[in-house]
Amino acid sequence: MSPRQVERESAIPHPRETSILFGHREAETALLTAYRSGRIPHAWLIGGPQGIGKATLAYRMARFVLAHGQPLAPAVQNARDLAIDPDDAVARQVAASSHGGLLTLERTANDRGVMRTVITVDETRETISFFGSTAAAEGWRVCIVDTVDELNPNAANALLKILEEPPQRSLFLLVSHAPARVLATIQSRCRKLRLRALSTNEVMGAAAAAADLAPTDLALREAAEASEGSVARALTLLGGDALKLQQRTAALLARLPEVDPRELHTLGESLGTSDRVALAAFIDGVDRWIADRLHADEANANQNLPRLARLAEVWEKIVRAARDTETYNLERKPLVFSVFGWLADAMR
Repeated sequence: MSPRQVERESAIPHPRETSILFGHREAETALLTAYRSGRIPHAWLIGGPQGIGKATLAYRMARFVLAHGQPLAPAVQNARDLAIDPDDAVARQVAASSHGGLLTLERTANDRGVMRTVITVDETRETISFFGSTAAAEGWRVCIVDTVDELNPNAANALLKILEEPPQRSLFLLVSHAPARVLATIQSRCRKLRLRALSTNEVMGAAAAAADLAPTDLALREAAEASEGSVARALTLLGGDALKLQQRTAALLARLPEVDPRELHTLGESLGTSDRVALAAFIDGVDRWIADRLHADEANANQNLPRLARLAEVWEKIVRAARDTETYNLERKPLVFSVFGWLADAMR
């Protein structure tokens, strides 16, 4: 589970419904320049931390291409950015997931209504029929993968086959929170576009727009300052309890490999039994801590390679366990003890 999943289950708009992009002017210009050259790379790997607007940028590009199918047309050549009118027919169709020229691959619910933990190979194979069908208006087909990190191995290989022989006038926008971990063969077939973390003011603007808050809201500023450039993280932390929970998690992580069972018990109690925001705040805090450790150890990769491998393996276990806890509404306390136990072992 990620903060954005919590965000999408509230009243906050999905990226396909979001017309405003905060920050990332350089990345937007790169996409626009490539498109109006008439020789745009067929696949882009849009990477960066969670919650900074990667999917929003992908949908923004998709709308622009589907609305302006001729790269050399004056409307494209004179465009200052990728914005199109929210009332445009293409924008409305994309927001409603009804545009015939756009395919989105993301995790879906199974037959029992339970959210899958990965994007399956069967879903990915939809790209074959999608790109083989009759061309949409003016011939463009766009596929957004949100996120490529969630493709299972067979699904990743199925996507690779399409990327190796892309159809004419096709565009793939692959969103990734960890682009370095994407299959090297997929990476090699994509133009890489790295998005930076947003500034505090940019986070405040985006979060205020998403949550319908005043940009001067004091709680919003506090959450934005603690968000490390992530709008999703700021939205998760907007409740003061979530911010305090993440601070408590960070304090316990700083003591590893030492673990105090009494404090873990208290932390587990604070997650409640069905509070999705609290669970997201806890996992997000663990994610940030692991990312910091991996970044620090990379400076001495030869000496710290075993610990790097252990931490990466533990993070995959934590992600799976968190998804199971959220999906099946399991008790939070066992997850807390498991997470700290795994991390303590990895740090020894």
